[in-house]
Amino acid sequence: MYLWLALLWIIGWGVVGAVLIPRVYARRDLDVSQAALAGAMVGAASGPFGLALLAYFTPRLDWKWVVVPGAATVAIFLTAFAATYPNNLCVSNSAFVLTQVVNGLVVGIIYGLMALGLTLIFSILGIVSFAHGEFYMLGGMFVYYLTQEWFPGLHPLAAVVVSAVLTFVIGALFEVLFLRPMNTGQVERPGEYAILVTFGLSFFLQYTTLALVGANPKKVPRYFDYPRLAIPGEEGSLLKVTPGTVRLFEEIVIPSPRVTAAVIALILLGLLMWFLYRTWIGKALRAVSQDRQAAAVTGINPNVMNTLAFGLGGMLAGLSGASLVQVFSWVPWVGTQAAARSFVIIVLGGMGSLPGAFVGGLIVGVVEALGAGCVPDPHRAAAYIPAYGMLILVLVLLLKPTGLFGREL
Repeated sequence: MYLWLALLWIIGWGVVGAVLIPRVYARRDLDVSQAALAGAMVGAASGPFGLALLAYFTPRLDWKWVVVPGAATVAIFLTAFAATYPNNLCVSNSAFVLTQVVNGLVVGIIYGLMALGLTLIFSILGIVSFAHGEFYMLGGMFVYYLTQEWFPGLHPLAAVVVSAVLTFVIGALFEVLFLRPMNTGQVERPGEYAILVTFGLSFFLQYTTLALVGANPKKVPRYFDYPRLAIPGEEGSLLKVTPGTVRLFEEIVIPSPRVTAAVIALILLGLLMWFLYRTWIGKALRAVSQDRQAAAVTGINPNVMNTLAFGLGGMLAGLSGASLVQVFSWVPWVGTQAAARSFVIIVLGGMGSLPGAFVGGLIVGVVEALGAGCVPDPHRAAAYIPAYGMLILVLVLLLKPTGLFGREL
């Protein structure tokens, strides 16, 4: 009962604030870029009292008017949840909550890596690739067949590298054959063409894979068996490692395949940042993303950068799949949900923002982990996971369409 009352308060007054405050600021010729978000947060946290003060004084809105009432709103929701479900593990077991948060951050790192590929494609080509999830699927499939079917005994990291090369080649060839005509004047309506042709690639890759390998789930054994380790000792250890788990403070348990995937993702993220900011080709990519014509004047070939960007985007998605195939079961349609999650992340972080993609991945990972762990009915928890991303997407589009790090166009 308390939870429903809190939700009615938060949603009701949040909607009132999101509608009312922008109108008040617009009537007084003030900046309205943050008015809807600030109004929603203040309304959700304090109801008519805070909205009345905000409408009367109309202060300059900055991050404080979002973060502070946002934190208060979360506190209201959590208090009501705890009062309604006092026996829920998220209320009664702090170790369970910490474990869910850490696992969410670990998986969120891989989510961010995949979303970075989609952001890179959007930044350079100005399109959203609807085949991104299929590159994620292919990355995992390549690792499975390389290590389990074609070359048993091949080191998993070697298979990850081969998977990266193959997904890069597929992406680059597709861009040259099907997307380059958009930039050479051969396509009358390039925006619609890009949507249709990437959708076509998505269907082709998914159903070709289904026809070739079947619908049975594939799973790769964990890449590494960690050595047994306890720091500082077996009793009261801060860090305890076994072949299949990593335990922090004796309470937070993380499966070792997830840790391996997160480490691979962090290394790749570091290499990507070095490539983009320290190499000539990376700087050329960033130049094309900022101004294609100016970059062309300086001698950069935008068509080559388009091919490189699409290949890199597909490769990053493939590497995400190659990292996670040891964690989840793999089927030809596994990329569908991953692609939807990537769209949510880049909208949350801000279209075209590389830091936003990474931060958005962490947020989505934590929200999904807590949502799945705290749902009172454990049988429905897994089914609700896709809903959390859609809820985040709706809230961002309503309250801050530019995302966390996006800019007004």
